[in-house]
Amino acid sequence: MDFNERLIDSTDWAAYMLLACFVLFALSKYYYPKRFHEFSMLPITNQYFFVHGKNDEINHPFNVMLFAAQVICVSVFFYLLFKIFNPIEVQKNQWLFLQICTAYSVFVLIKFSLEKIIGNIFSLDEIINNYLYQKLSYRNFLAILLFIANLFLLYIYQPQPQAMLVFCGIIVTLNAIALLYSYKKNGKLIFRNFFYFISYLCALEISPYIILYKTFV
Repeated sequence: MDFNERLIDSTDWAAYMLLACFVLFALSKYYYPKRFHEFSMLPITNQYFFVHGKNDEINHPFNVMLFAAQVICVSVFFYLLFKIFNPIEVQKNQWLFLQICTAYSVFVLIKFSLEKIIGNIFSLDEIINNYLYQKLSYRNFLAILLFIANLFLLYIYQPQPQAMLVFCGIIVTLNAIALLYSYKKNGKLIFRNFFYFISYLCALEISPYIILYKTFV
């Protein structure tokens, strides 16, 4: 009888990470049930922003918990992308997931800080704060969808390159829709300051992602 070696790629750590996300979602719902309900209705209504967007700080515990879950979900998804498109890096770098987590967190926080500084320089603190709150909220909501996608890709469907590209396209499209919706909501202000808006768009919404793409691809 011939025996073939079977290589098993353990994903126990990913299960723990997704469990941590689930705990964060559960805690945010447990401690802030009404807020979580309004947050879950974001694709349907803007009530969440009317109630919380103007007065709440971005560093509210609810936002912090969801942002932590966002970091984990995005990092797991990027790890799966590396596993499909660059398996050699996954095999030789046991700290890849932590590096992705750190890079994503630093990238988002630096970008957030720059936007806050620009808002302060041009005396647009309230407007920028509202915009950042909206963007953070939409991306936290997308993290829930990404959480479901990660479960699907890890335990139900063996990810293939084409499927991963489709998932990437869906996430990018949803993120673009959220940004466009936020821009539409602030349309009058944007048209009054169109030059500054285009400068901001190129400098802080497009260039950082181009730099990331050139760095990792």
